Order: sequence, then C-alpha cells, then structure tokens
Amino acid sequence: MVNVDPIDDIESYLERHQNKQLLRFVTLGSVDDGKSTLIGRLLHDTQGVYEDQLEDARRNATGGAEIDYALITDGLVAEREQGITIDVAYRYFTTANRKFIIADSPGHVQYTRNMATGASTADVAIILIDARHGVLQQSRRHAYIASMLGIPHLFVAINKMDAVDYDQTVYDAIHTDFSDFSTKLGFRKISYLPLSALNGDNVVTRSEHMDWYSGPALLEHLEAVELGGSRNMVDFRYPVQTVIRPNQNYRGFAGQIASGVVAVGDEVTVLPAGTTSTVSHIDTYDGELQEAFAPMSVTLRLTDEVDASRGDMIVHATNAPHLARTLDAMIVWMDDNPLDRGKSYIIKHTARYVRAGLHVVRWKLDMDTLEEVETDTLALNEIGRVRVTAHQPLVFDSYEDNRGAGCFVIVDSLTNNTVGAGMILEPDPVEEDGTVHTCSGLESGVSSQERVERLRQKGSVVWISGGAGHTASHLAYGLERRLFDLGHVVHVLDPEDEEGAVASAAGDALARAAHICVGAGLSTICVSDSFTSSQSASARADFGGALVEVSLDGADSADVRVDSDASESVSMQAIIALLRDRGFLLSD
Repeated sequence: MVNVDPIDDIESYLERHQNKQLLRFVTLGSVDDGKSTLIGRLLHDTQGVYEDQLEDARRNATGGAEIDYALITDGLVAEREQGITIDVAYRYFTTANRKFIIADSPGHVQYTRNMATGASTADVAIILIDARHGVLQQSRRHAYIASMLGIPHLFVAINKMDAVDYDQTVYDAIHTDFSDFSTKLGFRKISYLPLSALNGDNVVTRSEHMDWYSGPALLEHLEAVELGGSRNMVDFRYPVQTVIRPNQNYRGFAGQIASGVVAVGDEVTVLPAGTTSTVSHIDTYDGELQEAFAPMSVTLRLTDEVDASRGDMIVHATNAPHLARTLDAMIVWMDDNPLDRGKSYIIKHTARYVRAGLHVVRWKLDMDTLEEVETDTLALNEIGRVRVTAHQPLVFDSYEDNRGAGCFVIVDSLTNNTVGAGMILEPDPVEEDGTVHTCSGLESGVSSQERVERLRQKGSVVWISGGAGHTASHLAYGLERRLFDLGHVVHVLDPEDEEGAVASAAGDALARAAHICVGAGLSTICVSDSFTSSQSASARADFGGALVEVSLDGADSADVRVDSDASESVSMQAIIALLRDRGFLLSD
C-alpha cells in the first residue's frame, strides 16, 4: 500500500484546479425569459451554491415551489420586491473540466447599459427565449450588442419548454425565426438547444421529455466550447497607466498589456509622440521577466530617457496602430438625456481621457429589422454609427481587431455620468492618409443644451423701450440686479452707458450684439429710446420666441406694457413672471 502525504495531495489538487481553463459567459434575453432561474439551476445542480443561499432560496420561494432558483443570483432588495434582475450579478462555479464566471444580466430595456457591462468580458453568450413568446425586440437588441461586443460564441436557449408541453414545432419555429435574424450578426458559431430552467431539462443533464432533441445539454456545451483566439496576441499595445520613479536610477512605465507580446530587446515606439527606444527590462512583483503577454500587468523600462506619461501607448516600432483625431464608432447610448451633437463629451480610451465631440450621427439601428435608420441623435439604449472628433490624437485599433485598444466609454463632463460605450470601426482607407485629423469646422465645443444645464436658463432678450428721461435704463438695471440676485447670468446693453455701448446706439447694432449673447445662453436686457413696429417685427423674426418686448409707452405689440404710475418693483415682477412662464428661467 502506498502512503500519500495529505499535504502533497492537497497541493496537487490545487495545482490541477489552478490550471483549469476559465470560461466567462453571460446570460442575455428579455425580462422574465428565465435568466436568473437558469443560473440558479446550473449552480444548484453542480453543487455551486452555498448552504445559506440555498436555504434563503427555499425559505423565500413563492407559489408553492420548493425552491426559487432566481433568488440565488437576485440579491438586491429591489430585485426581490419586483421579481426582476436590475444589476449584473457575478457567480462562480467549477466542474472537473473547467472554471466558470457567470454574469447574470438584466432583461428590462432601461437596464440595457448594465447588460452591456456584463457582456463586455464574456467569451460565450447564452440568450434565453421564452418558448411562449418567441423572439422579442429585446432578444434582438441583446443579440446584436453581444455580436457588436465581439463575443464569438452564442447559445440560443429556448426556455420554458415545459410551458408548451415540450412541443418540437414551437422549438423549430423559434429556431427558424432567430436563424433568419442572426444572418446579419457576426458570431463565429451559434448553437441552439431547448430547455426548461425551472425543471432542469437540458441544463446539466439531458432531458427525458424531449427525445426529439439529440444534442448536448447546456453544461456539456459550456465544457466543450473552444476558447482561444479572442484575445489579440499579435499587435502589442501597452497603455501607460503611471510612471514609477522611486529613485534617480529607476524609471519604469507601469500598466497592463492590452494585447500582444513584448520581450526584452524589442524596439518600441511611444505614441502619440513617436519616440523610439528599446525594452531593457520587464519587471513584475515576482521579479524580472524576459517576455510578457496580455493581460499581464508589468512595468517596462526602456534604454532611453523618453518622455511618456499616463495615456500614452507603447507599441512595437514595426506594428503601429491608427493615430487620428476623427474616427467612426458603433455607440450604445446609456443615458436618459439623448446624445447632444453640439456638446463636448469626455472620452476614456485605454488610460487616456480626452475631450471629444459626437458631431455626426450617421444612422441608428432598427432593432426589429437591423436596418439603418437616418437620425440626428441617439436616445437611451439606442445603437448607432457616430463620427467622433477628439481634441487630441487617439491611438487605436478597430474593435474587431483588438478589444483592448478598440473601445471607449463616453462621460458627460457636467454630471460625470457614463452616457455611452463605443466600439471603434476600421477607418475608411480614403481618409486614412497618414495625417492627423483636426477639429476643423467646429463652431463650438459647448452646445446650447449644455449651456442650459449649466446656467439653469435659456438665452433671452428683454427689450425695454420708451419712457421719459432715463426711465428705461433705471428699469433695465433694476431688473438686472433682481435677476442676478436670483442666480441668473444677466447683463444690460445700454447705448446711453459708455461701458455698455457696443458700436452705436442704432437698433440694428444692438440687435446683432444681443443675438450673440442669446447664443451664449445669457439673459440680455436691451435699452432703446424707441422701438418702431418695423424694428419690433424684425427683432421677433430674428430672435423668435426668445424676445420679450417691454414698452413704457404702451405699444400694442409689446409683451409687457408698463403704466406710467406702475412702480418699478411691480414692473420687474411682471417681466420675471413672463420669463418663467416662457421657460427662460429654470430655477431661482
């Protein structure tokens, strides 16, 4: 009899476990298609559930069920109250052949952004389709996003077959429907299987209720799917995250390798500067290496004292990515406020933050037909092709070639909310002439809506005319003071005041100056001795609804007519009330 040292046996087991291949997969589909139930059943049948989780799922089961498998992943109070998944839940389990990390994503339309987050790192996507309802719009949306994110393998799990008496004709109809739709998607392989997550049919073991299906169960699919090839190991891309300088004799560039392989002695280029050097050392926590590859986190030391900092990209000298300020990307919009083409957003690409404009929306996708629809903006959860113009050059690959250097997130510069995610497309060869594009042709990086959000007001013109002596000027400056005290950005254009004079006292010159101020989102008060009917008509045509005409002479065309006996305070209150009613003043 051979004696085995228990310590050696444990170490051998841990080594085998450590060397198992890791598979990341995400569940997709519309609300109530059974995603959380499927994961709960998968964890339960593979003994991947903790005792307290299992007891909780039994104790809180409803409808006479022995166990509610969805509660194993739905842990938020709001999720349990509503019976839906809201945020992405990550779970881990292992079998004899593989380790798995599951991302359980929400199905509701308003949580599509959470779904995209969960799918961004997956190797496999499982999209569930309720056999009673067939392929829904949200099923199509999730499948398209998964394809756009570059997930190579898709399993189409037609769930709740028990609810249709395991009818093969239902399965075949949904199979045909999704197959027709999926011809426009870019998955490497799509597999179909019927199952019942609630009863465990074809989840871990093959079902006895569907002898017409001869394929493997879901777990068999997951254990057999071929991985590899999804990470780019050819193009070396190393975004610098920080510079390490503990003393005068050491200067290293720390970061995570986004793609490719690097070795000591490799000639590299630092972009966007274009400086070249050679890798002299590759340092890690455990010591120096001769070679490193994605996704390792390392510190590179170069033979030359090159100028590089956070956001720069180190690449092989003979394998350069694209360098440009303009690019096209597929964007998933994730904010309640629609995309503002006149606004300046912040783009986070690798380790770099730059300002950029989304000035051209080429089209958006019709999620029912996958047809391109003409549009000038993107609303919440919509997907479209957008031209991005950055204020500084970006170093990038197409997302199809390199996930690490081909994606970015969009941040609203006012709220700091993440409002979109972008996947960079291959540049147009006609535009790729080696030059760095500029932001030519842009009138402003600040949109009118952005000004409204910042100033809490809309640009307007209050035109005060008439009255004896300096009555109009007194009212104008009193109104300015009152609006300023209420927190608004306001000023007076008064030709009688040398400091406020623009060019001349002429009404046309005053109107031109006021027009510029309205575009800047300011509340502008203009003063003139008189305001003829022709001038009034011209101003209304020029300013549209942004003009509020105040007459001290009682002109019929005026929006506010001030009586000679009315106090200045009452007049100002009437003007301010009108500005609020018309939506020019958004807050006090």
